[in-house]
Amino acid sequence: MGRKRKLEHFAEMKSFPHVFEPELKEVFRTDYKLSGSWKQEIFANENPLVLELGCGKGEYSVGMARKFPEKNFIGVDIKGARMWRGAKTSLEEGIKNVAFLRTRIEFIEGCFAENEVDEIWITFPDPQPKDRQEKKRLTGPQFLKRYLSFLKTDGIIHLKTDNQFFYDWSLEEVKRHGYEILVSTADLYAGKIADFDEKTQEILSIKTHYEKIFTEKGHKIHYLKFKPNGQDPKA
Repeated sequence: MGRKRKLEHFAEMKSFPHVFEPELKEVFRTDYKLSGSWKQEIFANENPLVLELGCGKGEYSVGMARKFPEKNFIGVDIKGARMWRGAKTSLEEGIKNVAFLRTRIEFIEGCFAENEVDEIWITFPDPQPKDRQEKKRLTGPQFLKRYLSFLKTDGIIHLKTDNQFFYDWSLEEVKRHGYEILVSTADLYAGKIADFDEKTQEILSIKTHYEKIFTEKGHKIHYLKFKPNGQDPKA
């Protein structure tokens, strides 16, 4: 995408009523103005709140919002040029139960209040394969602790990735930090998906731009589903 086109997308997004782009000072070591009130202020309901972290073009957020109008969805990413696509599509289709938050996931704690989020999806994140990049992995210790600060005690976290190393590493990290593993499979579409209930199959059938590329190349899709196990987020 050319620089001119990106700038046009950035400018257009500022006019979208369901896109939020807080400044650094609003989320760094402080609480964002919508923290604790997303459901009431943005969605005008008390429905469950679901985040997609690293949402890219927002395919999962928009796809889930279409299928589950009884839930609220927020796609989170720092790359606005990609996010524009999902935000534009949802606006054109009049989908009212999805919004987008442009911020670094490192600052996610300041954006949501304790027990505000019911579910998290991490869809095909950068595996950050080098040792020096370990702190950037979205299933690493610092992020797993962050999620506890706003995820409900019975909340669920999902991970989908095509990277075998990242899946194996994430599985061990999740176990090591006391989360309860609900589902783990190194080859989601080799039969495991058929074991889920119909609603879960619908969700898992939604494919992001990158997942479509990966599956066309014959990559196995790994899936992990886990939840907190009574940890203290302040510990």
